[in-house]
Amino acid sequence: MAMVCLSDFEAYAKKYLPKIAWDYFAAGADDCTTRDENILAYKRIRFRPRMLRDVSVMDIRTKILGTEISFPVGIAPTGFHQLAWPDGEKSTAKAARAMNTCYIASTYSTCTLEEISAAAPGGLRWFQLYIHRNRAASQQLVQRAEALGFQALVLTTDVPYTGKRRDDVRNGFRLPPHMKVKNLEKAFEVCKMSLLDPSVTWNDIYWLQSLTRLPVIIKGILTREDAELAVRHGVQGIIVSNHGGRQLDEVPATIDALVEVVEAVRGRVEVYVDGGIRKGSDVLKALALGAKCVFIGRPALWGLAYKGEDGLQDVLRILQDEFRLSMALAG
Repeated sequence: MAMVCLSDFEAYAKKYLPKIAWDYFAAGADDCTTRDENILAYKRIRFRPRMLRDVSVMDIRTKILGTEISFPVGIAPTGFHQLAWPDGEKSTAKAARAMNTCYIASTYSTCTLEEISAAAPGGLRWFQLYIHRNRAASQQLVQRAEALGFQALVLTTDVPYTGKRRDDVRNGFRLPPHMKVKNLEKAFEVCKMSLLDPSVTWNDIYWLQSLTRLPVIIKGILTREDAELAVRHGVQGIIVSNHGGRQLDEVPATIDALVEVVEAVRGRVEVYVDGGIRKGSDVLKALALGAKCVFIGRPALWGLAYKGEDGLQDVLRILQDEFRLSMALAG
């Protein structure tokens, strides 16, 4: 079957992944209203194309936190990549480096930070952090990431507790015995998510900044009030995110929340968005509404499920080509 668009990869992954893995990746919280709305909201946005513009030469590169990437699509942090492909996050890192874009590695990786770094030396990598009750374990992770050349720290803010994902409950989701949450093996047993620290507040941004010279980006912001607080606490970037609809259900689609956050920030920090991006035209809509770059989560996993590193490169290449074409046709 020719893989022409991202939904082709989705169909492949749904067909060939074990049901428990597919359900884990596809899950949204509760009724999945927000998960589905993330996609539907893009479909309601319309272009106002301009004609007779010279589009013979197009430059789709951009910079995030001063580092150039080939086009404004990076890979969002998602857990447990070995559920999609045996080499897991090592393949993800290789694909991101090959496409010259940013990969945000998850705290809940099934490869170590060291393995991810060694797989794709020189690639642009950020590290996504959950703060655990065991603060020493979190501190050690931050310092490992910095020592390994990760270039930013992405603090996820919307998981004081894990959302209720019904299929995971029904399936009794656990990692298979041969997989581990490699970065937390000593401090953590998967699915005892109560190890997350629900007492984290804005003051912990200062604690993080005291541990590292890396820029801190905050992920999970959906309101102007929190965008203002993020800027006030000295973060260098905001990812507008609702965790792919996996946390609190019935919050706004991220593309709808983006406008409010961009207005509040007023250019003081870079704003990115994830959730619901399925076409190159979605990328263009996000940029037109003020995002500096978008990040894809589930589509990256579908690419891995298809053909590992090569499959993920295919997904990124399709988005890149569609984005370039949308830019041209919109003038």
